[in-house]
Amino acid sequence: MLHTVQKTCRTSWCRLVSDFISKCQVSTSAAVLQNLGSSSSGTQFIHAERGSGVGVKQTTPVYDRRQPLPLITSRKIDFPNRFIKPRQAWLETLSSIEDEKLGIVDLHPDIFCTYPRLDILHENVKWQTTYKRISFAKTKTRAEVRGGGKKPWPQKYPSKSRQGSRRSPLWKGGGVAKGPRGSRSYFCLLNTSKKVLGLRVALSVKYAQDDLHIVDSLEIPTSEKKYIEELIESRQWGLSVLFIDETDVVSENFARALDKIPHFNVMPVYGLNVYSMLKHNTLVMTLGAVEAVEQKLLEHLHSTENRDKKYVLNS
Repeated sequence: MLHTVQKTCRTSWCRLVSDFISKCQVSTSAAVLQNLGSSSSGTQFIHAERGSGVGVKQTTPVYDRRQPLPLITSRKIDFPNRFIKPRQAWLETLSSIEDEKLGIVDLHPDIFCTYPRLDILHENVKWQTTYKRISFAKTKTRAEVRGGGKKPWPQKYPSKSRQGSRRSPLWKGGGVAKGPRGSRSYFCLLNTSKKVLGLRVALSVKYAQDDLHIVDSLEIPTSEKKYIEELIESRQWGLSVLFIDETDVVSENFARALDKIPHFNVMPVYGLNVYSMLKHNTLVMTLGAVEAVEQKLLEHLHSTENRDKKYVLNS
């Protein structure tokens, strides 16, 4: 008898709780729909009923169908390395000052995970700063210096050495022996293999130091330079930033924003070099630029152009 009373009380209590919860849900949904219908935030509703010509307001709002972030993306990598896993980096955007992540990008380990070679970086930087140098230094010989036609003293002058002209290289104001003679070019070439290795090492160093950032595009909402300055300062990208795009044409807003900032530079992907990467604190590349760089460097690494070439020793 006691067990039956307890069971009946428990059943009635559960029924009361369930009724209360259902009433709360109904009132909450009605309040939400009322707020949605009376709000002025610009929420769009469908005003046409299927099969009738009378406009009827539908209570189902149209929401943004954007997928939740971040989106884990995957890229097809040519010539994958069997022993080293692909490196990964965040895909960011410049459309907002906040650091919003759009996804994860796979990077080829042969390009962004190369052993650091300081000697290769030094050779590339030395070559880039030397090959375009032209020296215009020129000195006059004893034949070009003014004066010196008369012998300073007789040949057998006592206690003095024999001299034939005051414009001798031994005299002050005389000509210069074996000095620079006019314009001289220091043009030189560097092996293609060292150039490719230098780019790989520089990209790997930037990636290892967390100074490499990948964005979807270089589009920004405004042309004010204050926007790009606040964006770089909030993300702590350093004092100098190099932007790399897959084409040599950028948007008008981005060009106007970077026009008056000398330490923020933009460069097409075919102009990427070791000296510019080491000169700037941060390297920002678009996804298209990353794909173009990987494709070009992998072509050089896996090229079979010179493998079948026969080298004959000169007799």
